[in-house]
Amino acid sequence: MSLLEVKGISFSYEKPIIENLSFSANGGESISIMGVSGSGKSTLLHILSSFLKPQKGSVNIFNKDIYAIPYAEILALRRKEIGIIFQSHYLFLGFSARENLEVASLLSEERIDDSLLEFFGIFENLPKNVSALSGGQQQRLSIARILTKKPHIIFADEPTGNLDRENAFKVMGLLFEYIHQTSTLLIYVTHDPLLAQKATRSYQLENATLKPLH
Repeated sequence: MSLLEVKGISFSYEKPIIENLSFSANGGESISIMGVSGSGKSTLLHILSSFLKPQKGSVNIFNKDIYAIPYAEILALRRKEIGIIFQSHYLFLGFSARENLEVASLLSEERIDDSLLEFFGIFENLPKNVSALSGGQQQRLSIARILTKKPHIIFADEPTGNLDRENAFKVMGLLFEYIHQTSTLLIYVTHDPLLAQKATRSYQLENATLKPLH
């Protein structure tokens, strides 16, 4: 059974953004999506991650049509099964690194995994205020906060867009290693062709469909 199965989804604003798109994905895979500004990359990610209902078609996660189930089930899915990483870290700036993780732990009812924090190289920074961390440390903390709930699917919208290339590759390298170790599915949007090619499958969103990158 696929973790994610997309069946014939379509969505339009003034023109078609996504048209009759179908694909499936399994745990341990990574899928990258590129595209010019305004092509609909973020719109597609919002549809896949339960935040925007497609005008046609269905999105199935764990064999459930997420737009046909009660809203309470969607909330539970977001809280425990789906992780979303944004370009901006959205950390609580008045909190320490540990306090940011404790919020995620409380909401997901999962204990903070110290080995995960060591893996991401932020364990020693836990007492520090978020504002005292570097950009790379903040983004690694943001990702660790998402992973605290041990999601089965991670959606990432330009997760390293605010980092220089060296830090971007370090952060994504850690994320790739994590999904391979845990059989998590990663779907991410990026503007960097080199980062895109590191995925199991890489696509260009063009003319309202996903075209494989070669």
